Amino acid sequence: MEDIKWYTRSLEEVSKGTDIVNGLNDSEVSASRVKHGENKLDEQKGRSIWMQLADQFKDTTIIILMVAVVINIFFGDKFDSFVILAIILLNAVVGVVQEGKAEKSLKALQDMSTPFAKVIRGGKEVSISSKDIVVGDVLVLDAGDLVAADVRITDSKSLKIQEASLTGESVPVDKFADITCVEDAVLGDRKNMAYSSGMVSYGRGKGVVVAVGMSTEVGKIASMLNETVNDPTPLQRQLNDLGKILGVGAIAACALMFGVGWFNGVEPLEMFLTAISLAVAVVPESLPAVATIVLAMGVNRLVDRNAIVRNLPSVETLGSASVICSDKTGTLTQNIMTVQEYWSDNDVNDFARGMLLCNDSRKLDGVWVGDPTETALSAWAESLDMDAVGLLEKHTRLNEVPFDSGRKRMSTINDIDGKNVVFVKGGVDEVLSQVKYYEANGVVSEMTPEYLEKIQVENKRMGTKALRVLTLAYKYVDNTDLTESAIESDLIFVGLVGMIDPPRPEVREAIRVAKHAGIRVVMITGDHMTTAEAIGKDIGLLEEGQLVVSGKDVDAMSDDELFEKVEHIGVYARVSPEHKMRIISAWKKHGHIVAMTGDGVNDAPALKRADIGAAMGIVGTEVAKSAADMVLTDDNFATVVVAVEEGRRIKDNIMKAISYLLSCNVGELMALLVAILFAWDSPLLPIHLLWVNLVTDSLPALALGVDLAEDDIMDRHPDMSGSLINKSMIWRIAYQGIVVGGVTLVAYAYGRGWFGVHGNDSVEQGRTMAFIVLAFSQLIHSYSIHSSQKSVLTSFWKNKWLVAATIVNGIMILGVLFIPVLNNLFKLGTLDMDHWIVVGLLMFVPLIIVEIMKALKLNGKH
Repeated sequence: MEDIKWYTRSLEEVSKGTDIVNGLNDSEVSASRVKHGENKLDEQKGRSIWMQLADQFKDTTIIILMVAVVINIFFGDKFDSFVILAIILLNAVVGVVQEGKAEKSLKALQDMSTPFAKVIRGGKEVSISSKDIVVGDVLVLDAGDLVAADVRITDSKSLKIQEASLTGESVPVDKFADITCVEDAVLGDRKNMAYSSGMVSYGRGKGVVVAVGMSTEVGKIASMLNETVNDPTPLQRQLNDLGKILGVGAIAACALMFGVGWFNGVEPLEMFLTAISLAVAVVPESLPAVATIVLAMGVNRLVDRNAIVRNLPSVETLGSASVICSDKTGTLTQNIMTVQEYWSDNDVNDFARGMLLCNDSRKLDGVWVGDPTETALSAWAESLDMDAVGLLEKHTRLNEVPFDSGRKRMSTINDIDGKNVVFVKGGVDEVLSQVKYYEANGVVSEMTPEYLEKIQVENKRMGTKALRVLTLAYKYVDNTDLTESAIESDLIFVGLVGMIDPPRPEVREAIRVAKHAGIRVVMITGDHMTTAEAIGKDIGLLEEGQLVVSGKDVDAMSDDELFEKVEHIGVYARVSPEHKMRIISAWKKHGHIVAMTGDGVNDAPALKRADIGAAMGIVGTEVAKSAADMVLTDDNFATVVVAVEEGRRIKDNIMKAISYLLSCNVGELMALLVAILFAWDSPLLPIHLLWVNLVTDSLPALALGVDLAEDDIMDRHPDMSGSLINKSMIWRIAYQGIVVGGVTLVAYAYGRGWFGVHGNDSVEQGRTMAFIVLAFSQLIHSYSIHSSQKSVLTSFWKNKWLVAATIVNGIMILGVLFIPVLNNLFKLGTLDMDHWIVVGLLMFVPLIIVEIMKALKLNGKH
């Protein structure tokens, strides 16, 4: 069928296009399938392992290192080249393996079963696989069925469909065959349509299939996902920016060295090889691997805390999030209608028993199934320590008048201890119109205007809380074989009950923590404004002065107007997927890093558009999970806040690793530049620098990557700078690097006998002392990095992995010195006791200097 707005067409117009009684025959089915295709969504083509591997080499720092590898192969030491290449490949393998593990975890979450559907074909009802449904089929809908395609309802008997996954509305929607809708009706208001992914919660009906596969509303959302471009994560951008800065720094250092070398008359080839040493000194070779492994460890920690992250940088992105846009139904709320309060002048058990008996829900495998409103009433009765199942069996139903959307009430006649009792449940006004009496404390009286006013006051009170209010009335009858009007007349009012899809119990605290951490939480839902506003206030999300707007309000705004107002809006109601995309884009234009949580099909495009999308793993649709960067396996909004804390810890630790690595590299760079400026022999060879950068520095940097979170980590506001290096870090890197470089040069000068203590001028001995002091001082310096404020005395044992890394690296450094093969490879000498004492003193100087700076409050802020 063409792209027609079927909800605007009358039942008569729909009937002209297809046989709504007998359905399609075999030839019509084949023709329709050829014309409109199969009823399945296009599968996104997965990335091959080669594409995943190629992505690992796009980082600027990696590119710089690859250039260094090529230069070294042709002009330098081939051993150095292979060491750098091994580190690059390790980084790539870790990234690919972790991404593969995340994808496997997600596949384990997917439901592999193919749903079936009932259709009328050739005048007979048949059950077929949902993917075999074609446009023009007559779909049969019964309670519990999943709507397998988009249909125009042609027959409805008290039909209600739960459309939360598509519209976000928590209450099932009444569906009618004999109405038409206005052209601009939003999905949730199209009462004559049923859409793919909906669930029939009550009644039964039929409908003509008008769209299948990618042409359905769900398919259109899936198409939007393909059109949504994934932006680089903040961490990817920041590491790339850092790589570019380091690249410029390497080029500048090499240019300076060439200029000085030229002035001093050094041979061009020798200058070129020295330039390679400088490039090695400037670029922290282990940084990409350290960042990747730290992120991978964070991902594994999050798995234990109920979150599966699909790609590594997304973990850190959450730590930078300044806005969380959350769906309501199933994310902030439980997606389970629950009785919140009741009002009655009678015994609550009698009231609840009446609601239980006038009810079509049933208990299967320990769970109440049926219409969400009715399951809520049954669960309420059971919560009062009533034997709900036993009462249903004991008090036999003798007659009933089913619920329909015209009367908006339901009636049953039950056997209560040998008496025939009528129970009527429904909307307040609809039941009160048939009430003649009321019961209070066991006494039945004729309804008065005063008591009626009392009922309406309570009804309005509950309504202001966005509760769905139902009424119960009853009466005794002698005969059970009565007409509808005879059953539903002269009733006795019992009470009111109010219910709602309640917030998750942990949500209030999670939002409080998020706000304290400077993160704005915004609700975006397809539900009604009144309900959304009530929930928003209840959970502490909506604050004084913040606005509540509808999808129509968003439609009326231009992108510029939305940009101006977005920071003042706390709740969006009755919104479409397109609205969610615009809202997220408006926040991002303000420079915010936006996280989006959701579970429904309607959330998927926004999950992909956001800087990080988090889908629910249990109730979340497969479309939502495939679009998300992270899947919450416990469907718990609070897990998002846990992930934010973990993300902040990871970013802090990556910044610690960067601060450590760059301060060490600045020290190496300073030692080489000073030597070049004064025309000294190089105090360090390229192999020394590679060993220190890739071995000595790497293990402590990795250990810093698993540092525990700072105590105040969720007291800070999000880092909006968009940089991994702030002014305080630059100051620390600079002065600490100068100290490390300074002690290295002092060691070199002492080893060469320039202080007059030892007469022999030995380059080998100078390099040996410089190498040992550089390596050990950097190891010890790593303990200063735990905290920019607290003394090392308070945090020395904070990280057992750093202690282990120090011991392992210390043994390796000594191995290079005392194992003859390695000693020769590194072109090192031996030291006497006097030189070892000087080495022992110099290696602690950087730690002592940093401790003094911390005590004087000169070490910079966080």
